[in-house]
Amino acid sequence: MSIPVYILKRILQAIPLLIIVSIMSFVIIKLSPVDPLAELKLNPAISPQTLEAEKERLGLNLPVYMQYFKWLTSALQGDLGISTSGEKVITRLMERIPNTLLLTSSSILLTWLIALPIGIFAALRWRSAIDRILTVLSSIGMAIPSFFFALLLLIFAVKSGWFPIGGLTSVNFDKMNIFQKILDVAHHLVLPVLVLSTASLAGLQRQVRGNLLDVLEADYVKMARAKGLPENKIIYKHAVRNAINPMVTMLGFEFAALLSGAALTEFVFQYPGLGRLILEAVMKLDINLVMASLMMGAIMLILGNLLADILLKLVDPRISLN
Repeated sequence: MSIPVYILKRILQAIPLLIIVSIMSFVIIKLSPVDPLAELKLNPAISPQTLEAEKERLGLNLPVYMQYFKWLTSALQGDLGISTSGEKVITRLMERIPNTLLLTSSSILLTWLIALPIGIFAALRWRSAIDRILTVLSSIGMAIPSFFFALLLLIFAVKSGWFPIGGLTSVNFDKMNIFQKILDVAHHLVLPVLVLSTASLAGLQRQVRGNLLDVLEADYVKMARAKGLPENKIIYKHAVRNAINPMVTMLGFEFAALLSGAALTEFVFQYPGLGRLILEAVMKLDINLVMASLMMGAIMLILGNLLADILLKLVDPRISLN
């Protein structure tokens, strides 16, 4: 099966899956005891007529199944509804999506650029002192909770003054030239990217190390050595290539995992990203915004798995797409 046909097949398979996810998400949201209009009801300046008008605007006066079909019809037409703040949901999402993509893509890139060579290095020096040190460091990285690590780095930033403690840009960002703007954004990204990359890096490094150790014990590697092939060719052309294949499938889960992990990290560092927006929407039970965010997470997971399958095919032509 060709790649374009495979992509079309996966898209058609994803449609019923997304509908099921949307129904389950909507029902779970509706089961929540939180009132979306709680803040307005606590304000004595808001009249009952205003509350009723707001309830009608948000569609809360309709039966649950009618609310869902109203949301689904609007979503299929490209209208994700109005947030409880009065802004269009699509507008709020488009403001935050580029920031989160910048954060997560930077984290994924940093993780893979560091974890792959370190994992290979540790496997080639199995049971050596450096391998044991890297194993301990990776265990520590996997054990530290991201939220706790973010708080520690935030305290460090406040005490040292070396890094900004929040946001994506400085106050005088508009007055900077293009080079200064790039450096300023990179400076603000250092700590959030470090938090998101630490646990992923530690886990990926251990996976690469374990896979490569297994491959190095395979019969075809022993046969290649017996034939007198150069060690570098055996390792980097054959062993590493086969050891990395299973890692490509992990890319599909990186996007969704980073989106959920970014929520707390963005909240701690006051980063203007999608994760922080979702967290605030959940706490306020902003139905339209929460539904749009959940569907976006599901779409990201589907696209990530699709990308991983295609990359796996490109890396190993022996794999067939069905």
